[in-house]
Amino acid sequence: MSEDTILDALEWFDEAESPPVLPLAEKARAVFGELVIDKRRYPMSQLGKRGVPAYVGEWVLEHIVPGDGMLTQEEQAKLREWADKYIPLPSDQNLIKHRLLSGEIVRVLTPVQVEITLKRHRQERVAVLSLLGIDDAQVRDDLVEKYPALLKQGMWGVVELVNTEDGVLVSSFKPMQASVNLELFKQARREFNLQEWRHLMLISMGYNPETLTEEEGTWLLCRLLPLVMKNMHLMELAPKGTGKSYLFENIHNRVRLVSGGNITPAVLFVNNATGQWGLLARFAVVVLDEVQRLRFEKPAEIIGGLKGYLANGRLTRGGLHETSSDCSFVMLANIALDTQQRPLHSSLLENLPEFLRETAFVDRMRGILPGWRVRKLSQRDFAHSVGLKADFFGEVLLALREDLSLDQYCARRIALENANAYKRNYDALVAIAAGLMKIQFPDGVVSDEEFDRYCVRPAREMREYVWRELQQLDAEYRQYDSAIQYKILPEE
Repeated sequence: MSEDTILDALEWFDEAESPPVLPLAEKARAVFGELVIDKRRYPMSQLGKRGVPAYVGEWVLEHIVPGDGMLTQEEQAKLREWADKYIPLPSDQNLIKHRLLSGEIVRVLTPVQVEITLKRHRQERVAVLSLLGIDDAQVRDDLVEKYPALLKQGMWGVVELVNTEDGVLVSSFKPMQASVNLELFKQARREFNLQEWRHLMLISMGYNPETLTEEEGTWLLCRLLPLVMKNMHLMELAPKGTGKSYLFENIHNRVRLVSGGNITPAVLFVNNATGQWGLLARFAVVVLDEVQRLRFEKPAEIIGGLKGYLANGRLTRGGLHETSSDCSFVMLANIALDTQQRPLHSSLLENLPEFLRETAFVDRMRGILPGWRVRKLSQRDFAHSVGLKADFFGEVLLALREDLSLDQYCARRIALENANAYKRNYDALVAIAAGLMKIQFPDGVVSDEEFDRYCVRPAREMREYVWRELQQLDAEYRQYDSAIQYKILPEE
């Protein structure tokens, strides 16, 4: 997938004496070319029911049935035929192993993770293909060197498998990868006005901006904050049906959504017995879904480790291992609402496990995203137009983490007015505002009014929800000013 089409389009727009006024879908295609897709096609494909996330499914669609509009019956039939051949179901594990045993070369679309064992009597590199029930496949050295992400969080791709005397071998691997040139992306932003760009971002996330209020659109865009900012630790509280987890399941393989099972110190931090680092060390974003339902083992150890990590980005467990990470940590939780669709309890954290309500932990969360202020989504609220392909969109968002120019811009321009202000409130305000700049104004071109309205005000609201909880739960925080008041400094 190439970005040459962006460069060609930008040159054409620059040379045109009077650039045409185009509907958003046409403008997106004119500027981004093959990097966009009709967002209706993935849900129609039913690939999600086969366990294929959108960032993989949209890649499949463009390679197998490229085109616009709703999938035709012929396209659906062609896609089903391809999926039956190359996307294995859990019940196909023995069938695939039988084909390998019979000497066939097998090609399938599957996630691949490479693990290294370095022990005195055992040193090896093996590929784990969990969907196929294979956890000890050989893998060629050049593939690991070419795709180092195989060693980190793993990658989705089309693998070629062959059985040898030494077991199954991954003989070739073709990943889903989009190239990203951040400067070209920033230039592309300038071809859209603010409303068009916000709408394009929302469509790319899978939403229909035409049915959303501006406020709802802003809160949905805030779900991107953990992707564009390092160590952006957030909590979203919302009723069921607002699509809290959909984005994180479908945006990038460096985002890990945990929606069930046991949460242990080994899973999050490090396994002291094996030395294998946990999720917070290996992913860019870790999301705990429906935290009220998760089973936390050794909660005191978990909350102690999280407090340290959220404060300074250091991961350790019992002092045996230590490393740093810029992974963002997100908790999603359901919240009870009254008949006016407002939080039922005075404390927003009422329904969380008690150990997650500890003020020293809550304080380290940058903000609370008020998901209850987004109405429950119906079919008409999901995207039915052209947006950025999920694989490209996810790569761009994560690339924005490395661009610190907007972090510095917000630090220069935001100040707290309170004489007795709390420093973590300022840090959170700057971080969230910088993230919203990256999402909406990645080129840094913004007016003071836009900066305040679309970046700083939402940032303050998100942090104020945390601040109110802290002051309600612990008198220690009442020594500071109760309100977060800020001012925007003139540019130097």
